[in-house]
Amino acid sequence: MPLVYLETTVVSYLAAMPSRDLIVAAHQQLTHDWWRTARSRFDLYISEAVLHEISLGDPEAVARRLQIVEGIPILKSTEDVTALVVAYDLRLGLTGRARADLVHIAFAVAYELDYLVTWNCRHLAHGGTIRRLARANAELRRFTPIIVTPEELMEPEEEERHD
Repeated sequence: MPLVYLETTVVSYLAAMPSRDLIVAAHQQLTHDWWRTARSRFDLYISEAVLHEISLGDPEAVARRLQIVEGIPILKSTEDVTALVVAYDLRLGLTGRARADLVHIAFAVAYELDYLVTWNCRHLAHGGTIRRLARANAELRRFTPIIVTPEELMEPEEEERHD
């Protein structure tokens, strides 16, 4: 099965109360729809970074997020992950708070996971970032995961399948 890195936003959308914002609410619904079959179609992973991020904030929300990831393998930080964060910091052009997202890319690359699934379209599932990552990884001779939203990994409807 394809290997999937679940970034923090996916877990947060699964655990969050329904949003009044129509776009966020739609993303939440798409995430729930994807989640119903995700465990049977993908090998899911989170990292120590995701575990740390979902452990912050309101205790009730933390408990919901931790319950969602229960049983999902946790990728450990390694020297390779740390070195990739440094390399991407120099190459990807993420600034300010966005630099915190470098660790998610580094985990997905270091562990050679097929997909990095996120709702962070501002910094991760962003065309410019994806292009710069592909260029950086070619230079570093590293595997590049496909960065997508849950919607992009939805199981096709029966009539859409072209088997």
